[in-house]
Amino acid sequence: MLVLSRKISESIIIGDNIIVRVADIRGDNVRIAIDAPRDIKIYRGEVYEAISEANKASMGLPQSDIDLPALK
Repeated sequence: MLVLSRKISESIIIGDNIIVRVADIRGDNVRIAIDAPRDIKIYRGEVYEAISEANKASMGLPQSDIDLPALK
């Protein structure tokens, strides 16, 4: 895992076409802006996990039968 420090308006470039920018910092909350092609799916961690669980349930498989990347 790579951990970087950024200030407001500073960005991180991922690959050739994804830009993650710190939009605002208010107390404990950091707002980020993501500029990526429309075909790149972007989810909040908890939404991704809910979708993954729903997909597993729809296939009738126990949770341990499918390994998706951990979002920790």
